[in-house]
Amino acid sequence: MEGVACASFTSSASKSLLFSSLSQSSIITLRQNYHNNTPKSKSQSPRKLVIRASSGSSSGSVVTLLDYGAGNVRSVRNAIRYLGYEIEDVRTPKDILNADRLIFPGVGAFASAMDVLTKTGSAEFVRQYLLLFQFCWICCGSYKGLILIIILEFVMAEALCTYIENDRPFLGICLGLQLLFESSEENGPVTGLGLIPGVVGRFNSLNGFRVPHIGWNDLQIAKDSEILDDIGDHHVYFVHSYRAMPSNNNKEWVSSTCNYGDDFIASIRRGNVHAVQFHPEKNVGLSVLRRFLNPKSQGSKKPTQGKASKLAKRVIACLDVRTNDKGDLVVTKGDQYDVREQTEENEVRNLGKPVELAGQYYKDGADEVSFLNITGFRDFPLGDLPMLQVLRHTSENVFVPLTVGGGIRDFTDANGRYYSSLEVASEYFRSGADKISIGSDAVYAAEEYIKTKVKTGKSSLELISKVYGNQVIADLVFDVLALTQICIHAVVVSIDPRRVYVQGPNDVQFKTIRVSKPGNKDFTVFGFTIVREFAFFPLKILLCEQKVQMEKNMLGISFKWLYVPKVNGGREGRSIGAYELAKVVEELGAGEILLNCIDCDGQGKGFDIDLIKLISDAVSIPVIASSGAGAVEHFSEVFMKTNASAALAAGIFHRKEVPIQSVKAHLLKEGIEVRI
Repeated sequence: MEGVACASFTSSASKSLLFSSLSQSSIITLRQNYHNNTPKSKSQSPRKLVIRASSGSSSGSVVTLLDYGAGNVRSVRNAIRYLGYEIEDVRTPKDILNADRLIFPGVGAFASAMDVLTKTGSAEFVRQYLLLFQFCWICCGSYKGLILIIILEFVMAEALCTYIENDRPFLGICLGLQLLFESSEENGPVTGLGLIPGVVGRFNSLNGFRVPHIGWNDLQIAKDSEILDDIGDHHVYFVHSYRAMPSNNNKEWVSSTCNYGDDFIASIRRGNVHAVQFHPEKNVGLSVLRRFLNPKSQGSKKPTQGKASKLAKRVIACLDVRTNDKGDLVVTKGDQYDVREQTEENEVRNLGKPVELAGQYYKDGADEVSFLNITGFRDFPLGDLPMLQVLRHTSENVFVPLTVGGGIRDFTDANGRYYSSLEVASEYFRSGADKISIGSDAVYAAEEYIKTKVKTGKSSLELISKVYGNQVIADLVFDVLALTQICIHAVVVSIDPRRVYVQGPNDVQFKTIRVSKPGNKDFTVFGFTIVREFAFFPLKILLCEQKVQMEKNMLGISFKWLYVPKVNGGREGRSIGAYELAKVVEELGAGEILLNCIDCDGQGKGFDIDLIKLISDAVSIPVIASSGAGAVEHFSEVFMKTNASAALAAGIFHRKEVPIQSVKAHLLKEGIEVRI
């Protein structure tokens, strides 16, 4: 009779029905139910983590890596190889069980990772029979042992739990820590692996702290953790919107915390099982990887003491990359976005080779390196193999976050093959990028959202942030063009902003501000050439007396400006304001805003404080100030007068006018926290 029942459930229709009902939570629940309901003899204790002596006996130089295909795992791979170890990838759950040392660098969204863990490695045949055995167990109370074996052999999640419960050497990174908890509120609730008590929740941005938590922060070490021994008082790198909180139920796991509004769990340790919320593949964090891979290793000297006490302000080196007229990929720098020399040859300005410069900036103390492919909007980005190679080579020796932007959008090539923006972004991540910068596509998505009030979920910003989390930068670039009586609400989406003069706040429907630095005499020239650039907007011809009044204004009297973004490398204006654009891209899932200013670009007179304050006060996500730095004082000014989380510069670093180390020394002197 039992055989008949089982046979009936192996019919084609029943297989389909059973298979469709298998969810990530059902597998975890099935596992938990099995352990809860299995009769235990007097000598049998409940299944729990067995603490072994610290495992320093792992032989060989092979590390098993659980890479489920999301985000920049290349940086972890490069760090492992840099430390002299080989990598063996997990292809089946059995590879997890056979690992000597397992590293799980989780990147992206909690639900996506759990979906992979609960389904990858389960062949169609096994999925069907797993459900069959589940049915027989529920109905007949039999096949329990067989169910467990099937799950153990064919589901990644169960293999991972078994490996950890047996106290095998394990290191989870970022999401690899969060997945160990019971559940997450991210797009959920979503069931986790359930090994550590607690729920992963979102940071609270209502107390003034920006979400995501991005940058270099300090640790408060709670107990002997071994792998944190060399960190000292140095900053480590975080990038996340969700965190697990310490409690009485999980305090035996917590090895360190970090404060960002509240104390959250920065690392856990129990026996040979470790996990960290920060990224140990970045800078001083390499010592964490080294300690995990070789527990017997001891530093030759006492770790140098840093000065970390809170989240540091970031100093970012930016490299504008493009192909010159000879076909070589070079770092260049524009003067208000003009990258050609003012010579008879009119050549592209060549300031060095991208890989070499990035390596030098890493040694000089840059907190991040940003690559902007400034011609990426013209061509198919995946056809730009040199740019991908730059990322791959740079990530081998540069252990700070790498950002890349330019041309990340949907694309159809000459053969009619369609590539989604998600595919393009994925290739950048696989090549070594930690974050990507979206320009024009973010503007188009914002315009559509304002028009329809509907989140389609189909824009590049929404798609990529859903899969990879809030590691997407909305790149806002603005330009100061003094025109009057023109309703220009244009977004530059490379993104490139300019100022537009308006006589009063009621002249336009977008946010205007009264600026503290009115501008210069160049902006008083109103020829028809400038007007024609915006010919698609309604114009009111300026009378002679109006011009005179404007010139008076520009010589010292503050007045109202509208910041207008642009797209396609600053060449095309759009009908939206910078303030409104920033608010919408945050709503659509951007994790950070890179705020440029065309008018300040290459001028060396300082950042546009009015613009940066406007945007950084308007959003709760981090804002990177860009364009205009010419002296160390400009960095302290932007951090003291605005809520910018980071400041970016290019030309002054390329030309060695202001070294990165001098910027940080000045900031420290002014009492501003920086990473040393």
